[in-house]
Amino acid sequence: MSNVVNRFLGDTPARVAIKLIVLSVVVGIVMSAVGWTPRTIYDGIARFFQRLWDLGFDAIYSSFEYLFLGAAVVIPAFILIRLLSFRSPRQ
Repeated sequence: MSNVVNRFLGDTPARVAIKLIVLSVVVGIVMSAVGWTPRTIYDGIARFFQRLWDLGFDAIYSSFEYLFLGAAVVIPAFILIRLLSFRSPRQ
């Protein structure tokens, strides 16, 4: 049973809990510095869907703006993570 839990979590439950706590503190600090709260994120998502509904086809253009804005952050981060986790085969 313990192996199943460890395999599912990727590590022991205690180590996963510690990693999640540290990551939560770091994300909380960044969000606080930017001025974001869970409520502002929720309100932004709700406003996005309300604008999507209100604007109709013009919202498709806005969606592409959001896509490109997000891609400007996500794609370089993905490439950086892949480069940092790349391991050359051992000889």
